This record gives sequence, structure tokens and C-alpha cells, in this order.
Amino acid sequence: MGAETTAAFVAVEAPVIVGLQPSALVDHMARVDWSVLHIPGETGGSLPVAIEELEYILSQVKIHLQSSNGQSPLKTIAGGSVANTIRGLASGFGITCGIIGACGNDEQGELFLQNMKYNNVNLSNLIAKKGATAQCVCLVDGTGNRTMRPCLSSAVRLQADDLRGDHFRGSKWLVLRYGIFNLEVIHAAVRIAKQEQVLVSLDLASFEMVRNFRQPLLELLESGNVDLCFANEDEAKEVVRGEGEGHTDPEAALDYLGTRCKWAVVTLGSKGCIAKHGNQVVRVPALGETQVSDATGAGDLFASGFLYGLLKGLSLEDCCKVGACSGGSVIRSLGGEVSQENRHWMYKQMQINGLSVPELGL
Repeated sequence: MGAETTAAFVAVEAPVIVGLQPSALVDHMARVDWSVLHIPGETGGSLPVAIEELEYILSQVKIHLQSSNGQSPLKTIAGGSVANTIRGLASGFGITCGIIGACGNDEQGELFLQNMKYNNVNLSNLIAKKGATAQCVCLVDGTGNRTMRPCLSSAVRLQADDLRGDHFRGSKWLVLRYGIFNLEVIHAAVRIAKQEQVLVSLDLASFEMVRNFRQPLLELLESGNVDLCFANEDEAKEVVRGEGEGHTDPEAALDYLGTRCKWAVVTLGSKGCIAKHGNQVVRVPALGETQVSDATGAGDLFASGFLYGLLKGLSLEDCCKVGACSGGSVIRSLGGEVSQENRHWMYKQMQINGLSVPELGL
């Protein structure tokens, strides 16, 4: 791949959903024992690190895995919240999807390209640039909870002035993930998407991102340009923290988000989710019995199912149910990509709950 060239994958027509991931990213996944592995920072959530810190963490993880009997090896896969969501929509639900972003001309970049292409994601707007592809270390403990340490600062990145109207024209939804490093390109993407009459979906990324950069997020939400917002329970609490006593529960956050976005969803892990659309509020329990192997991608794949439901005109409750089935499928194994076995589990859960299965799942 040469500098500033576009990946050779030409679309016949605009994807129904496009995802903005300014930096293509690969995940280094591993199961770890936190009692013997000591990594700086809090466990849980996502905290950006420099390349030197990422390499140090990887070295410590490799030493840890070599000395731990029965531990899974390090697994490297294409990742990133937006990539997880659109890959889930394309491979699991048959929705035409594309990704807008930049990819490095290195080994990690090639891995990302091949994985997205294999899962039928349109790559015509993924620009190849000379430089490094973003990486993230994802450490999963014995309960399935994950701690992420992404390295984005040294990676190639799509800039705001790289965006054009034809990146969005003809699509129905734009999928975004909040991030302070990408704030300029996010604002540009939202502005152009609205000009092209494309709906905008925003994921709140992590509780640390919301806590540390809350004001720019609130300004984005207050703009009225975000049509759909996804937050997990911890992120939701950070959104409304400081609003006064009694305002830090998920319901208060849902109300806040739901008065600024057409749709708002707060996922509650094993307790299911709550969602709001206009004056309607629903609470949907987690569906299907499943052992949490790795929570990575649970929110991303929930978004895949929920967006699929919206595209199919399902009720708010049924959108949540499809999201629950989809999110439940990815937590059954390591990583943010749904295996064929777990995809069939998802289709079975959809049938049990009276939901129509995509034609490709029949």
C-alpha cells in the first residue's frame, strides 16, 4: 500500500451504514490474572497510552503468559468499536456497511484490511497512509471484564479535511465513537452527514473518556445532531455526574440523553438495558443463558443489533431484544468478532424471542 492511496474495493452503491474510525486499529487480546500482572492505571475501561507504554505492556503480558500454565496465548485481531459494530452488521445481519478512515502501510494495517474485506465491509473510503496502524492491548480477567490500553497518538489518522460529502451520500446511518483525539474529525463528519441527511449514532467509548472530557461531549449532545446515543452504565453515570444528588443513576442519564437524541440506550450488563424514544421508555432484560468469557465488543455488537432493528422498522423493545441477542453472542468467546458458532447462537435466541432472523441466518 502506498502513501495516500485508496484501498482497491469499489462500491456499486452507497452502503446503508458507514462507520467513521479515523484510525484503523488492531487488538492484542489476552486472558490475564490481575493478581500477578500489574499494569499502571485502573482495571476496566479504556485509557490511551503512548507507543512505549503499549510495547511495555505487551512485553509484560507475554512474560506473564509464558509463565502461566493454561493461559490463552496473545491473539491479534482487527478491532475498534466502530469496526466491531459495522462488521457485526455486515457479517451477522447482511447490512451493507462501509468504513471511513485511515490505515497504516504495515503488518497491522494489512491484517485490518483483510479482516474487514473478509467480513464484506466496504473499504472504498479507507485511505492507506504511510505510517503505523493504531494498536490496543485488551486484557481480560477471569470474570470476563476487560481493560483496554489503546495507542492512537503515533498512528496514521484521517483528518477533518479528508472528509467529503460522497463519503456519506446515499447512506442512512453514520456510526461514531466519542474520542477527544478525534473530536475535530467527528465534528466535521457530523456536519457533513447532516448536510447529506444521514442519521448519526454515537457510542460514548469509556467512562474515563466521558469523565475526563465531559464538557466537549455535552456540547456535542446539546447540538441536537446526535440521533442515537449508546452508553453503558458507567459511562451513563459520568454523563450526569455533577447534575445534583439523585442524578447519577442510569435512569437519570437515559432521560438526559433521551431529551437530546431521538433514541437513547443505556446497557446494564447482565441486567439488560433501558432505552428511550420520545416519551416511550422500555426496560429489556438480558436474553439467553450465556457464560461471559470476554465482555469486549458487547456494547459494539449490541449497537449492531439495535441499528438492524431500526432499519427493519422494529419496535423500541424489539430493537433492544435484537441488540441483546447480538451483544450476548460476542461475549461467549475472546475478542470483538462473532464466530460462526456464536452467530448461530444469536439466530437461535432471536427465534426463541419471536424476532425475525436475517435471511442469511436461515
